[in-house]
Amino acid sequence: MLYSEAGISQATEEIYSGLADDSQFYFFNTTVNTFFEMIHSILRDRPTRLFIFFTAFFVANALIAECIGGKIFSLEKLFGFHPVNFTLFGQKGLSFSLTCGVLLWPLEFVMTDIVNEYYGPKAVRQISFIAVALICYAFIMFYSAIHIPYADFWIRTKTDSGVPNMQDAFNGIFGQGMWIILGSLTAFLVSQIVDVTVFHRIKAATGEKWVWLRATGSTLISQLVDSFIVLYIAFKLGNNWTWQQVLAICLVNYTYKFTMAIVLTPVIYLAEHRIEKYLGHEVTKKMKRAAMGKEEE
Repeated sequence: MLYSEAGISQATEEIYSGLADDSQFYFFNTTVNTFFEMIHSILRDRPTRLFIFFTAFFVANALIAECIGGKIFSLEKLFGFHPVNFTLFGQKGLSFSLTCGVLLWPLEFVMTDIVNEYYGPKAVRQISFIAVALICYAFIMFYSAIHIPYADFWIRTKTDSGVPNMQDAFNGIFGQGMWIILGSLTAFLVSQIVDVTVFHRIKAATGEKWVWLRATGSTLISQLVDSFIVLYIAFKLGNNWTWQQVLAICLVNYTYKFTMAIVLTPVIYLAEHRIEKYLGHEVTKKMKRAAMGKEEE
């Protein structure tokens, strides 16, 4: 609970004392009671509570992915192998060097498929717009923090740890280029729309069976779109990369995302099992029909 009954009682009594007459008192009392009854009703509704959890996790995951995306890691070294060296589209010396953001983005598409399954495309669009709006807000705050004058003593506080200039370090972590931000957000929105569209077209054709096909199939297509758009905007338009560079890096990134989409397929089944157990078979059946825009039988 975010409030106590004693606290509410004291606050309302103070407000009541300032009301002019009994009619105002009655109106205010009724309004307050209705408001808290509505809040209690919402929080008691399991599908609503589940949607709030999905939205919170989805937004937090997207924001964290954007924040940690500035670090490049070696996928081969992560698994104890030496980096590979191969050539694609004439680009030599390629390996699986990926941004840390790709560690979390596959979970976003899993969440998209789950929300799509139970709440429909409108809900996916809503949480996608919320995520983009809050990511934009976060980057505005990052930009503001970068340009706020620093305290003189702070600039050298991590010299002993090998960081000679804290302002430069702060800028390096939070100061992503505008082309990268624009590319990332555009790719995210477009790929979400593609995922929703493909998911529902497959489900309309196959019905309730073949969950793996609509979930994994929609993810594979939307991840390809995501990989291409972010590289095209951020590096083709923003940094004058050649088409060979864009396509080569896109294929490397997509190979990882393709693999993760396959690996995470069982997570969809596990999540659906847990959701049905939490909400009940009849409720989930009605939610799935409503998500497809069908009336209850």
